[in-house]
Parts: sequence; structure tokens; C-alpha cells
Amino acid sequence: MQWFDFYKGKKVLITGHTGFKGAWMSSLLLEAGADVSGYALDAPTSPSLFDLCGLKDRMHSIEGDVRDLTHLKKVFEETSPEIVIHMAAQPLVRESYKEPVYTYEVNVMGTVNVLECVRQSPSVRSVINVTTDKVYKNREWCWGYREDEELNGYDPYSNSKSCSELVTSSYKDSFLQPKGIAVSTLRAGNVIGGGDFAKDRIIPDCVRAASRKEDIILRNPYSVRPYQHVLEPVAVYLMLAKEQYENPALSGNYNVGPDEADCLSTGELTDLFCEKWLERTGDKPVWVNRYDGGPHEAGFLKLDCSKLKAVLGWKPVWNIEKTMEKLVEWYHVYLTCGNIKECMESQMHEFLSSGNGDRISDS
Repeated sequence: MQWFDFYKGKKVLITGHTGFKGAWMSSLLLEAGADVSGYALDAPTSPSLFDLCGLKDRMHSIEGDVRDLTHLKKVFEETSPEIVIHMAAQPLVRESYKEPVYTYEVNVMGTVNVLECVRQSPSVRSVINVTTDKVYKNREWCWGYREDEELNGYDPYSNSKSCSELVTSSYKDSFLQPKGIAVSTLRAGNVIGGGDFAKDRIIPDCVRAASRKEDIILRNPYSVRPYQHVLEPVAVYLMLAKEQYENPALSGNYNVGPDEADCLSTGELTDLFCEKWLERTGDKPVWVNRYDGGPHEAGFLKLDCSKLKAVLGWKPVWNIEKTMEKLVEWYHVYLTCGNIKECMESQMHEFLSSGNGDRISDS
């Protein structure tokens, strides 16, 4: 797999490596033999995937805040990264209503600081800014949003990510592209998988309730989202970082999400979770509709990933049923005190063996 083998010995800096997606990203890069450094605050949840798979002892992990430009500059100087994956964020919609200033500080000025460090770095050649499908002005359309649609997220989280996109565009045009540094933003759909312990997320809420043999409470079972396994976007981040490293003309804005059949309502997703939980454990959870009249969230959201498919020859690896099997497997290993690192390595190898690596042509 060309994109996977490419990373052996490459110096990669990840911001936000202690988060759910960051931990999967770090694990995959370590499997590839990369020289991995991470810059982030402490893991945002307890328990955390970062701690459970022992990443602190397996990579160069630096505690820091992306709002601290001085410290971040020192980290760039010390690590001399060739590739930067910017994932650090305040990622929760409901939290953004409670802490809007903090959300904008992290998601907007954090991006400014990362790109400012890239601008001054002599070593960086490829940058990926990880954003979200929620950057688009949501019109509740029944078709997927394309990369040239208007950016204007509604809530503070979504809007701050729209701002992060605009910051990236400006830095790219003004500073980075003239220096030959390739920069892309990747807008990912809803990510699920083993090791997510965040609050106000559907799968962690399902697991917590099911493990306690309690009813699963759904705030809005009718909202439709593009659900995908965490390895799907993580692999795409690495594919594109590699491709634009070798051919900067490929840099740009890309959506990454599942096929149409895997855009489900929250209720449908929970039904599938209950089915797979029953198969794995013998217990069948049930869910109840408890709409709480909370802050505004989009009711219908899909992505058009035609550009990514055309440019990289990519397609999703695991459908939603396989995704649910794998995440339930992970949580069952966790709840029965099994070997989490071994489980993750097995899932990564299975994913890679059936994935997109051989579709990526030499640049």
C-alpha cells in the first residue's frame, strides 16, 4: 500500500493527538513506522483512548495549547515536521453554545497559530487541516454538499470551523503556496468507532447505557447524518497528505464521508447498534425518544464526495454494518478488560488489507 509505506521514517506532527480521532491517527502512523510527534492538551475524556492504548510511551507527546503561539513555535523548531495534521479543536456543538469564546479561540486562532508556524518552518511540505461537514450553510437539502457550496455554519462550533477554512485559504494563497507548501482542508462526516468516550455523542451514549442495562436516550432520533468509521477519514487524511507532498497541485478542499446508503437517522443508527450489541453480548438494549428541545442542530446533512473519488480513486472501505460490528467489538474488548492495543492493530490491519492503498497511483 503506497500511501501507508510512504510514512516510514517521515516526521509527522499531529495537533490534537490525545483526542479520539487523534489517537487512531497516531496509532496508524506508528504502525506505518513514522516518526510521530503530538501537540495537545491532556486527553479530553476519562477514560481516554490515548491512555488506554499507551500512546504516551510510544510517541513524542507534548502537552500544549494551540492558542500558545510561542510554545507551538518551539515545538515546530524542535520536531522539524515534514507533514502537519491539524486536528486540535473544541469539537462539540452543545459545548460551543456553553463556551462560544473558548470555541472560537481554539478553532480559529488555533488554526492561525498552526499555519503561522508552518509559514516560518523550513521543513514542512504538506499540511492537512481537519474540519467538518458542518462548515456548510445548511439548507436541509436532500442531496450532498459539494466543496464549492457556501460556508457558514450555524452554531459556534460549526461557524468556527467555517472560519478555520477561510483562515486556511488565506494562508495558503498569501504565504504557503508560493513557498511550495501543499495545504488542504478535509471536511469529514460524523465519525464513529471504538474508543470515543465524549459526552453528547450518540455511540458513547449508547455504550454507556447498554453497559449499565439502561434505556438509551435519544435527543432527536430523526436527524440524518453521514456516519463512517474513524479509520475512513484518518486514512484519507494520510492519503492526501502523501499525494500533495509529492504533487502540491492536488491541494484543495475535500469532503470525506460514506456512500448514500450509510447516511442514517439517529434512530436507524441506534437500531443497528442494538442489533450488533445483542449479537456480541446476548443483551439487547432499547432506546426511547426524549427530545429535549436543546440548541439548534442541523436536521439533515449529507456530503458529496465525488471530488475525492475522482482525484484519489478513493471509495469507502467499511459500510455502516461493518463499522458497527467493529465498534461494538472494540467496546466489548474494553468492557471485558481485553487487550485494546491488540484489538486496534487487528482492526487497522483488516481495514488496510481491504482498502484504497493500491488505488493510489504514483505521482
